[in-house]
Amino acid sequence: MSGPVTQNDRITNLDTVRGIATLCILIMNAVMYGIGDASYYRLDALGTNNVIDWIVGIFGEIFIDQKAMAIFSMLFGAGIVLFADRAVAKGKRHIPLSLWRNFLLLVIGGFHAWLWEGDILRIYAICAPILLLLRKQKPKFLLLLGGGMFGLAILIGVATQLTISDPVNELGGGYWLEDGVMSDAVGLWFISNIGLRSLGAMLIGVALYRIGFMSGEKEKSLYTRTAIWGLSLGIPLATAGVIWQAVADYKTDIAIVGQLPNDAATMPMALAFISLITLWDKKPTTPLHTRIRSVGQMALTNYLTQTIIGVIVFSTIFERGELGRGAVAIFIILVWALQLIWSQAWLTNFRFGPSEWMWRCMTYRKLQPIKRQNSK
Repeated sequence: MSGPVTQNDRITNLDTVRGIATLCILIMNAVMYGIGDASYYRLDALGTNNVIDWIVGIFGEIFIDQKAMAIFSMLFGAGIVLFADRAVAKGKRHIPLSLWRNFLLLVIGGFHAWLWEGDILRIYAICAPILLLLRKQKPKFLLLLGGGMFGLAILIGVATQLTISDPVNELGGGYWLEDGVMSDAVGLWFISNIGLRSLGAMLIGVALYRIGFMSGEKEKSLYTRTAIWGLSLGIPLATAGVIWQAVADYKTDIAIVGQLPNDAATMPMALAFISLITLWDKKPTTPLHTRIRSVGQMALTNYLTQTIIGVIVFSTIFERGELGRGAVAIFIILVWALQLIWSQAWLTNFRFGPSEWMWRCMTYRKLQPIKRQNSK
């Protein structure tokens, strides 16, 4: 009873959504691995050299940027509740166990940040106690609170833009960190924007897990309606943000507010994507379903190995900034293929990914069995 969840207890829809989110988050992060920080925030920055680069960049901005992170955050919120509920069912002291588990995640995030500054695990670990405190609140309250945090992040962005009087020096020199240092006000906006959006998505994830939406328990018609609503609202908003910044030639006077339409589009599109993935997960299982679920079961391992591969490739084989967005897209596809192959192969013989296994052993402070019983 002290061990982690067994294979038979897994919620396949969560694994499928998590698997696709893990693969898609590489689209966001690979730009920072391979090109540079400014290129993540601005389509006209280094790495956009031709029509293919523009197409790849615009597609990523509209459909992937922030949306993959929002789904990842919602899944983390659902995971906090799932872990705590199962600990209670096993007669464990779920609060100390959950806090210890997320302290370990903070340590893992610190290691990851040492490799690459874009780590998100530390923010998740810091937010975890808030989720534990609020996890028993009614879903409606959690939805309103989570949505309110997204709204607050947008308002802070508008206010911060209005306070900028010397854009060249306040926006990080190269307009988002290629050189120079951001002002305190802009730095505070960066931190609050990421933190509020992450925590807001986590709270929404808790609410949606409580009502059975995240685990795929609702009727198909609800997921269909959500997908139509989310895409109908989100795509025009995200597209408007891209057009606004391009028409304004990425001037510093819209550096922050030009990104806010995409912020507003994030949650509708994330909910739409979860709905589409759920509808696909409900179809008869195919080899692709199995491979993606395997990626989801090993999400922590795959997230960390994406960084390890990216840092190695773009510090030894290529120099950072040497490739355009189109070439980085090829790198992404190759990493996807590797993770789709190796995740299923690993889980054929082992119960957990290597990082997941070590995290579980440290959580329960007891060596957990990793080999499958049918493995030699």
